Amino acid sequence: MTATADTDQLVASMTLAEKAALCAGRDFWSLYGVPRLGVPEILVADGPHGLRKELSTEQVQLGASVPATCFPTSAGMASTWDPELIEQVGRALGAEARAEGVSVLLGPGVNIKRTPLCGRNFEYFSEDPLLAGRMGAAWIRGVQSQGVGASLKHFAANNQEHRRFSVDALVDERALREVYLAAFETAVAGGAPWTVMCAYNRVNGVYAAEHGWLLNQVLREEWGFDGIVVSDWGAVNERVDGLAAGLDLEMPGFGGHHDQLVVDAVTSGLLPVDVLDRTAARFLTLIERTAQARAGGHSYDRDAHHALAGRVAAEGTVLLKNDGGLLPLASGARIAVIGAFAEQPRFQGAGSSHINPHRLDDAYTRLSDLAETTYAAGYRRDSDETDDALLAEAVAAARAADTVLLYVGLTDSYETEGLDRTHLRLPASHDALVAAVAAANPRTVVLLHNGAPVEMPWHADVPAIVEAYLGGQAGGSAVADVLFGLGEPGGRLAETFPHRWADNPVHALPNGPRQAEYRESVYVGYRYYDTAGADVLFPFGHGLSYTSFAFADVTAIGTGAVEVTVTVTNTGERTGSEVVQVYVHHPAAAGARPDQELKGFAKVRLAPGESRAVTISLDRRAFAWYDVTGGRWAVTGGRYEIRVGASSRDVRATTTVEVTGDGPPAPAYPVPAAGQQWDREQFAAVLGRPLPDNTADAPGAFTLNTPLNDMRSSPVTRLLQASARRQARGLVKDPKSPMALLIGAMLDESPLRLLSMMSRGKVGRPVQEALLDLVNGHWLRGLRRLARARRR
Repeated sequence: MTATADTDQLVASMTLAEKAALCAGRDFWSLYGVPRLGVPEILVADGPHGLRKELSTEQVQLGASVPATCFPTSAGMASTWDPELIEQVGRALGAEARAEGVSVLLGPGVNIKRTPLCGRNFEYFSEDPLLAGRMGAAWIRGVQSQGVGASLKHFAANNQEHRRFSVDALVDERALREVYLAAFETAVAGGAPWTVMCAYNRVNGVYAAEHGWLLNQVLREEWGFDGIVVSDWGAVNERVDGLAAGLDLEMPGFGGHHDQLVVDAVTSGLLPVDVLDRTAARFLTLIERTAQARAGGHSYDRDAHHALAGRVAAEGTVLLKNDGGLLPLASGARIAVIGAFAEQPRFQGAGSSHINPHRLDDAYTRLSDLAETTYAAGYRRDSDETDDALLAEAVAAARAADTVLLYVGLTDSYETEGLDRTHLRLPASHDALVAAVAAANPRTVVLLHNGAPVEMPWHADVPAIVEAYLGGQAGGSAVADVLFGLGEPGGRLAETFPHRWADNPVHALPNGPRQAEYRESVYVGYRYYDTAGADVLFPFGHGLSYTSFAFADVTAIGTGAVEVTVTVTNTGERTGSEVVQVYVHHPAAAGARPDQELKGFAKVRLAPGESRAVTISLDRRAFAWYDVTGGRWAVTGGRYEIRVGASSRDVRATTTVEVTGDGPPAPAYPVPAAGQQWDREQFAAVLGRPLPDNTADAPGAFTLNTPLNDMRSSPVTRLLQASARRQARGLVKDPKSPMALLIGAMLDESPLRLLSMMSRGKVGRPVQEALLDLVNGHWLRGLRRLARARRR
């Protein structure tokens, strides 16, 4: 097939069976073509922060993939606040995918960090939709510049791993539009992705994979998306309903086990053939767009990509605290390097984004080049429990040193796809180590390796704290250079760090068993903390520098679109970068809108004494709220305050602007008083309907979407799980490994309909329905169905 082929003619030349085959993957990682018409098969692969092309397309093997560059995870990328840099990462990822013949890279993830406990937060950018959307758009532009498609995910309201296959996200439309969909909208508008991946969960009662309002009305009609919608792996509930709702591609496919359902639906008139024709045409467009990826002969510069990964790690390193200017360190100092992560780095999260790096820098090796060092492990890398001998060794090393660099964070088992964290604490051994070392040496620098916020009960006892996130394969050396001033800590937080989990606005809200209730509505992250006036450990946008900056002469010009200009001056003695953040506040909106919202930002690098006028454009949408009644974005007229600063809590300059309105004031939905939670009935009024019972399915009323663990009252379920666990033990040797934890979570939370994916298509819908009858106690009917399915 060539780029000039007549798509309509090709579609008309296809048989019904060939069109149906295009609607599902060939296996886990490849998509069918139409060989007789010259339409090739193509490959897809995971890749939010590095290419994960598996060695086999027939199954998922999270530890077996081709070597690739492991960049910092999205949490670290977002803390750069530098879309141009992230676009460079995208170009590198696209080049690596192209070199491996991969046509579509599955990323980026722009889901909002509604809760810091989400086990997959390291794969997501921010709690703010503007920042997440702009980073995602840059990533997409970079990847697709190499002729490789991006797959924007997970659409939509996929903000937890707990019960992710079945949970129903109950979100009012205003919160959807202003927060959860806004990041996707910005990424679609600014990046034009060639594919979008829908989520596992339901959204307001309907599975995302068959949500016509989301996929057709919002994504295609309103936003103008013209690519393919692909399911997350195993997310399809009803294949034909999904097609009708705008889902193009079911993944994985397993040899067309659902193709006959599609053919029968068209033959019977249940599904218009036009739906298949549109999907086939979209698929042919994707083939044309990704022609470069299949051309062959491509390569990439591993050393250059490693250097880029190091630059991103440094630019995303957030200096949270630096009392007394302890950092940067001077050369020649005696340094105690403490913590197993310094020698055996934790540089990425676990799950489907796990990369096999072709190189890995550790911090201790680089630090040994820069200073006189001693090393103590301090804790066992794979254990939460304190080892008294290792602790004593660490304390002795700390006492003998001028300065301590203490590496702690979350171990692999804390952050993985498929599981949410249960608390915000570090492993007990890490907290104990920080307390003991800080007591032994007051010049202690704590370096954190984690993919999401953590509690820091010791933060007042140490003078310096560095958030290094999960820094990728070059993070160890890059952050070491930052500590000695060979680089700068260029990062700013893309999420709020609360003091404790109980401070988070959703800590007491239901996240199952049936529904996750988004009662906080638009008050997510800093939108809540700033509106409530709640004390936080480190605010959204926070990050210190090795120099200092002054903001002056702020102006805002315009009545619709507004140009905000501020002069930024480096008042220190070192070259450095600052992130200029523009927040919009409507004084008359108390109780109806968040106190302030990020509406623009720019990163500026200045030499000592240098000044620069920075202009940030705010379009009319920056002042709008979503009017659900009118079905539109509305601007309430009045005087808005423009706040320019270095974080949501560090406002350096303000001005006002009069904006002409075109709509009513936003309706009230105030933040509860301290210590109280959002009321269920009040949320029902905002949602526009009564909330359904949030209870697990009862025995006898189980469905194909009931999680297996909810059906453990049945011996059939227990037998299924036991059999699956025996098979899993043959694949994973370490029962405490992230892979084992992920498999265990799937065996607990998967519904019966996922048996198709877990068995690679061998357990189809007839067998699933037979098993459901048996689980519900309908033994005779279940056995008959099972017998018929076996004969078939």
